[in-house]
Amino acid sequence: MIWDKKAVSSEQVKAISAKYGCDLLAASILVRRGILAGDAIKFFLEDDVRYLRNPFELPGMEDAVERILAAKEEGEKVLVFGDSDVDGITGTVLLTEYLAGIGMDVRWRIPGGDDPYGLSLEAVEEFAADYGTLIITVDCGISRLAEIRRANELSVDVIVTDHHEPQEELPEALAIINPKLKNSGYSFKDLAGCGVAFKLVSALRFAQKSELYAQPVCLLNTRPVNDAYVVEVVKMRNLAVTGTITETIIPGMIAISDTRLPAFLEGQQILVWDAPQQKRNIAKLFGNGVEVGMLDLAPEIGKAIPQVDGKSLVRIKELSAVAKYADREVSDLDVFVSLFRSFVQKRERTANAAADAVDEAFDLQLAALGTLGDIMPLLDENRIIVRAGLKSLIPGDASVPVPGPRPGVLELLEKLELAGSHFDAKDITWKLCPAINAARRMGCPEQAAALFFQKSPLERDRLAKALVDLNKQRKALEEDIWSMAEPMAYRSLADHDEKLALVYGEEINKGVTGLIAQRVTRRFNVPSIAISFADDVCTGSIRSMRGYGIGGLLEQCSDLFIDFGGHEFAGGFSLKKEQWDAFTERLKTIARSIEFDECPEEQIANIDAELPPEYLTPEVLKLVDRFAPYGQDNEPLTFLAKNLVVEELHFIGKQESKHLKMLLVGGKHKWPALYWNAAVRVENKEFAKGDRVDAVFTITRDWYKGIATPQMMIVDMKKRD
Repeated sequence: MIWDKKAVSSEQVKAISAKYGCDLLAASILVRRGILAGDAIKFFLEDDVRYLRNPFELPGMEDAVERILAAKEEGEKVLVFGDSDVDGITGTVLLTEYLAGIGMDVRWRIPGGDDPYGLSLEAVEEFAADYGTLIITVDCGISRLAEIRRANELSVDVIVTDHHEPQEELPEALAIINPKLKNSGYSFKDLAGCGVAFKLVSALRFAQKSELYAQPVCLLNTRPVNDAYVVEVVKMRNLAVTGTITETIIPGMIAISDTRLPAFLEGQQILVWDAPQQKRNIAKLFGNGVEVGMLDLAPEIGKAIPQVDGKSLVRIKELSAVAKYADREVSDLDVFVSLFRSFVQKRERTANAAADAVDEAFDLQLAALGTLGDIMPLLDENRIIVRAGLKSLIPGDASVPVPGPRPGVLELLEKLELAGSHFDAKDITWKLCPAINAARRMGCPEQAAALFFQKSPLERDRLAKALVDLNKQRKALEEDIWSMAEPMAYRSLADHDEKLALVYGEEINKGVTGLIAQRVTRRFNVPSIAISFADDVCTGSIRSMRGYGIGGLLEQCSDLFIDFGGHEFAGGFSLKKEQWDAFTERLKTIARSIEFDECPEEQIANIDAELPPEYLTPEVLKLVDRFAPYGQDNEPLTFLAKNLVVEELHFIGKQESKHLKMLLVGGKHKWPALYWNAAVRVENKEFAKGDRVDAVFTITRDWYKGIATPQMMIVDMKKRD
């Protein structure tokens, strides 16, 4: 194994440490991982949900909110139609519960075991026949052209909330909320489907509570610069910036009518900080005869946020997070905008604060599950969603406004023996989420959704047990199918230029095609397709690796598909059996043109930091926690320590002793360590008890009776010369 610790500039590390207030070790890790922009660093150093992005920055959001509130006002029937995986189910529950909670006539639906994925014509027509008038999709809908066209014919409006890659032609929906839309200016593209649903609910909460909803306002500030004044104005709607202008004006040299200000300010409510000073500046610029109506927010904001009371914007800038994380020079107006947002959010959290906090925490729990279940990048605001959601799952934390897991999640945690314990994102991803997904894979996804909607504790307990049992059955089924799929995949490589593997047949259950495709991909290190035959329809999943995006492959076969969609490295499709021969021949042609990113044969350990003896203490867990949660695009911190002593060494294993349990001494501390599949290295005399070694490792906690012990998980180890 190659140990790779990238060289970093000490000046750059010191600059990041000074600017963002983190220690040099954390700063060096940020630099080594390429996390250099303030907007990216913010999501590693901050936890507060107020740092989540404004939902109204998503295109289509206000149109969606307006239509939903109109449906509430008119008492219309609404259908929330979600996908049947963890992401779709959590988003469906989140949105449906909110709409029901504000008194709407809402029902939910997800594809059943034999239904095709996504919104179906049958679902549209049945809902229209029941006098329904509004469908909101969750984690699906972006590719449903015919179905949404049919809804329009039946006078049913459709709002699409999705996060899958859009095709060239978009559905004719009333509103589409998807951060991946080409016209989207939303700064983060990788929200989960439930993350998008969470954003819609957040926008609806704002619309229901705030008198500022849909009301345009202008924030104005003037400041002297040399012999002139800079006049800055920002136009806002729903706390999102919709326009800005900046004018640099020399006093007495130009009339206000000859600037862009009158047109920009016309009909707007103008808000300022320190109105007396702003009026004096306006008078200097344009004369005493010019009156600009303005409302001074400084006194009111000062009462709500005492630390800024009586201070100028220049002084507040020194304390401001917006200035701290900005990658450009921050103006006084930028600080004013940030203050205004914080003030409005704080004011709206005051009324019914306890109940709102519980609702938001329960929503974040669902959003965290969906984000982890869909293996979304744990970067940007996904980090805050998952951190906040996981934190509120653990009872007893005084900083969290809920007593623990929400109904449904609690029962699952209990059945999985996780309730009340200390779990992390990995436990949720690999233990809880598969139990939810098992219902879809085994043909009964409604059971998973019903668990979260069920009011009876006894019935929730029964459903949770059923999901855990289904997951056990899924594992057994997957192993049976794998015994057939592995040799078929190997044989298929020759037909596809050794660049693509294909498995198919009636024996492959539709619910596990994604799992089988993923296993084939890992086994043979090539993109892989697993297809289930049922009646006259073939349903498939594709998984990829080595930098090969699947979008081009799917597009080249789009004329053969009933439908298709997905992400860059994972997708699904269906086609009629009559297209099978044409499909397989086209795959052979496509395979010849597949190109992979260069991939070194030898495994590489990317080292985040070397820990000298004085840093090799339990205190390093605080650093590990700061960079958590770990998962997609944010691997666990990997450290290097040199000159450790192997004080104890034991062979462990349930069936055969192929793992190592050790005690390593470094500096003043002794570290318990586990090294999987490394017994053979001792047998080969690569190292032994008493040796001095260099080690690459991650750090975890080993919990026993509520007490945590720091523990090394060895990635690689070498005896010192």
